[in-house]
Amino acid sequence: MRAGARTGLESIESGRRVRWIVKKWYLKFHRWIALTFSLPLLVVLVTGLILSVEPWLIDRAVKPGTLTADRIEALLAQHDPQGKARMLGYRSYDHALMIGVDRRNSTTVDVETGAALPGQSGLTAFLITCRRLHETLMLEARWLVIASTAAMLVLSVIGILMGLPRINNTLGGWHKAMAWFLLPLILLSPATALLMAMGVGTGGGFGGPPGAGSRGAAPMPLMEAVRVLGDKYDLAGLLFLRQAGDRYIVRLDDGGEFRAMSVSRTGVTMLPRNWPRLWHEGNFAGLWSSLMNLVISVAMVGLLVTGVWIWLRRQIRRRARRAASRPARA
Repeated sequence: MRAGARTGLESIESGRRVRWIVKKWYLKFHRWIALTFSLPLLVVLVTGLILSVEPWLIDRAVKPGTLTADRIEALLAQHDPQGKARMLGYRSYDHALMIGVDRRNSTTVDVETGAALPGQSGLTAFLITCRRLHETLMLEARWLVIASTAAMLVLSVIGILMGLPRINNTLGGWHKAMAWFLLPLILLSPATALLMAMGVGTGGGFGGPPGAGSRGAAPMPLMEAVRVLGDKYDLAGLLFLRQAGDRYIVRLDDGGEFRAMSVSRTGVTMLPRNWPRLWHEGNFAGLWSSLMNLVISVAMVGLLVTGVWIWLRRQIRRRARRAASRPARA
């Protein structure tokens, strides 16, 4: 009986030791992955934090009836008399309409006065810069952004594998508590980003194939598309409208949700929701989805900063102990 009990205790102790070793290696992987991708992750997460408020800025600035088909027609007649424009972009918080053949060849006008503006507002330029940093680090390094995003997801999974932590009132305790209490949201952000990178959901986005119109038919005039869309929706919620073959693709703020639509001579057709994009950008429920993304972004920045600081503090203490022990050995 005693021998059996001893064997059982040894087995339990052996199991504990194995779990401790495995957890120790998980912790090492967690630490070194975070340190390796810390700089690109910091840029991606901070710009994501800033961009999380953009849907709220757009939605709160939408004032019904402030942009109509008649007003767009007047602006097109003034700034595109030859009818070359194939796209429109509208920033509700600037009350400015972009008219152009493409993004590089466009004119931005004040909707109220009709005057051509010298360029984008400071806020718009800032948000566009943040988006370029968020997506490519402004170095055409999309691959690095994707790798960093995958690393963030791996860090979350390793955190789960390490098991439930002991939470206390220390920096490490707060780091663990933030990670576990917000775990579903923290997993959501990198997971949806990777789905977008893989093209999941783009069938309901903005790069789908042209509509099934009459083969060889003349392209639909921009103003006709505006009229068709304006008959069904308030154009004050317009985000962009651009030509895609024999139809136009539209993104419009529809009650706080940014919906993708197709406009043709036969009418307006809702495209399937691109859920990875809607969840990642936080533009499916107005203020609430924007607030959700804000919380996620703050948490992820906090996890990265506290994790790196915990490691740095540990390194500083180790060096201090080594320096203090050298005179004693001498």
